[in-house]
Amino acid sequence: MDAGWTVFLIFTVLIAGGAAFLMGKAIAATWRPIWQCVSYGILLGFAERFMVFALFEGELLSFTAYIVDTFVLVAISLISFRKTYVQKMAQQYPWQFENQGPFFLNTKSTN
Repeated sequence: MDAGWTVFLIFTVLIAGGAAFLMGKAIAATWRPIWQCVSYGILLGFAERFMVFALFEGELLSFTAYIVDTFVLVAISLISFRKTYVQKMAQQYPWQFENQGPFFLNTKSTN
């Protein structure tokens, strides 16, 4: 396996992806809007690209690598946001919503 893929999988997906997961969870837990996952994900992408440059001698100003890394981090944060948001809605409003899986809510009927 190439060193670039190893760095991508271990550092970007596992370490920075863990930070993105926690970021999405925190944004949803505080009832903030979903677009903040994207804006903070862009900033996390800059920080991740710098860490790859500083720790693993990666290319700092690689636009393609930044776009791929940021896309992965934003996707992880959006998945985490949605999962946490659904759990909180079902927990806080049990008379109105019920879980329809980890990412979907079902509105309870009043019949």
